[in-house]
Amino acid sequence: MDTQNLSPDAPLVVAADVRKHFGPLEVLKGINVKVQKGEVLCIIGPSGSGKSTFLRCINQLERIDGGAIWVGGELVGYRREGNNLYELDDVQIARQRRSIGMVFQRFNLFPHLTVTENIIEGPVQVLRESPREAKEHAHALLEQVGLIDKKDVYPAHLSGGQQQRVAIARALAMRPQLLLFDEPTSALDPELVGDVLNVMRDLARTGMTMIVVTHELGFAREVSHRTAFMDQGQLVEIGDSRSVLSNPQQARTREFISAVHK
Repeated sequence: MDTQNLSPDAPLVVAADVRKHFGPLEVLKGINVKVQKGEVLCIIGPSGSGKSTFLRCINQLERIDGGAIWVGGELVGYRREGNNLYELDDVQIARQRRSIGMVFQRFNLFPHLTVTENIIEGPVQVLRESPREAKEHAHALLEQVGLIDKKDVYPAHLSGGQQQRVAIARALAMRPQLLLFDEPTSALDPELVGDVLNVMRDLARTGMTMIVVTHELGFAREVSHRTAFMDQGQLVEIGDSRSVLSNPQQARTREFISAVHK
């Protein structure tokens, strides 16, 4: 796949036979998936099934050991010269990462910076935006996530749900074409989950392309176009979210969903 030949309806993300090992442990066993621009894909499955590792491979926080990943028609982590592949250096990887935002379980905000300062750090330092432009964009994003009144507050004075919404605004400040969410509500108290999911619902409505690792099956059913079930490093089942969650075709998927609903 090549950006020069990328048609408007081509997938934004393509993973082809993606494999990952940690020592003798094979964590990803040939993952194949395509995500269209504007699509929301939720990935569900038990702990240790490879869901988070797959996201980290897309964002090059982990090197894959086999297969290939393309984002926006660009081969991730490598450049091709003829029939040969060469690993990208750190500077080239950082450039590719700019188009991919990632929101983690833990918020990873800088404690010594205010909310606004956390959000503008990347745009100013990496994208070379002017501080004024970056601040205006940051405040617009804080309006979007319902936290403009916290713009000058330090993270220690925010709830976990508020910190996660700031983390989402920070990811959006880099103007990504793809957002990855790694169980964004799993570290939150139950009463704080709803505000974060509402922000994600709003993002989905705007057409943001999102891949979401989650245990929130209700969110997957309501918001995502498709849901994938992973187990033991394999993509067991993928399809329309309502179909997968209401009438899964694979016994292992049925077993997992039944256990979650107990």
